[in-house]
Amino acid sequence: MHLAVLTGGGDVPGLNPAIQSIVHEASLRGWRVTGFRRGWAGPLNFNPDDIPGSDTCTMNLTAETVWGIDRTGGTILKTSRTKPSRTKKRDLPEFLKAKFSDVEDDAPVDATDHVLKVFDAMNIDVLIAIGGDDTLSYAAHLHEQGLPTICLPKTMDNDVFGTDYCIGFSTCVTRSVELINRLRTPVGSHERFLVVELFGRNCGYSSLYAGYLAGVDRTLIAEVPFDMEKVADLLAGDRQRNSSNYAIVVVSEGAAMTGEGVLESGEADAYGHRKLGGIGQVVGAELKRLTGTNVMIQSLAYLLRAGAPDAVDLMVPKNFGSMAIRLIEADRTGLMVAIKDGKYTTEPANIHITGERRVDVPTMYDTENYRPDIRQLEGMPMLLR
Repeated sequence: MHLAVLTGGGDVPGLNPAIQSIVHEASLRGWRVTGFRRGWAGPLNFNPDDIPGSDTCTMNLTAETVWGIDRTGGTILKTSRTKPSRTKKRDLPEFLKAKFSDVEDDAPVDATDHVLKVFDAMNIDVLIAIGGDDTLSYAAHLHEQGLPTICLPKTMDNDVFGTDYCIGFSTCVTRSVELINRLRTPVGSHERFLVVELFGRNCGYSSLYAGYLAGVDRTLIAEVPFDMEKVADLLAGDRQRNSSNYAIVVVSEGAAMTGEGVLESGEADAYGHRKLGGIGQVVGAELKRLTGTNVMIQSLAYLLRAGAPDAVDLMVPKNFGSMAIRLIEADRTGLMVAIKDGKYTTEPANIHITGERRVDVPTMYDTENYRPDIRQLEGMPMLLR
């Protein structure tokens, strides 16, 4: 058995433990594992007519090469936001451009036939793809085209539909709580407001959990537009009631004021996403204008991706990887490994394109006071959902 594995999209702590688990379990069965570097850019840039010359696109994964990687963050396979079915011609490798000679350089092309040819030339039996919605949607597409595939969900936003947990989420929340509490020192010393911007394009789970566990004053999530004047009034009262004379608000990067759009910048990537960020600056500026009080603004951003995984993001990725190998051994592919109601399970590989995973606002959030409000705990899994 010859397996391929790749990691796509944003890096998160927990990717390396998943890779290590896959390789260890495969090695016990005498299977070979090839890692494709830089997500879907690996097979896209691989020349099946020059396999020796394409060695920078792959990595031979053995028990020796993955030894100790579970202690580190990021991904040894590197990553990218490449989408082979919608890549601009100018971004194709030179050997592929000739195939699309009648296409303008800025026009997108579909190189899926090439990707399938690569996996065939490499004699890959099953592909294991680790990523969020975008990475997994293309993996599911390849499965439909005949390449057996297993999907492992990862994203700090915890927003892949079909699973209650994605690799990287726990570390994101753990690190957010730690950093928010550290920031209490300067904001308290200067008696200001603190605005903390966290990840969360369309889903506010990261901010909701961080705000809940760090005990911040107000939390603004992507699912609920907010009235800035009301937020300012609430925070002014919070600051007045605090004996240290400060208040903290956490805001999802995808949050927006009532009647306003989400702040985006730059060119859209292959999946149609522009870079998010900046709402923290806007909230901070408005807070200063409306209250006259100085504001500290901190976007935690890549600090949440940096460093080693926490205990949950060691355990879940290891178990996901082990499950993936056992599913392949049982000749079960076209699946996404998942957690539902606190239990490990599987779902169809394309389930994440059939719905959206968002914060259950009526049971988890107070829309009047802009703060977490977990109304139901009995019968819920330990990590809620």
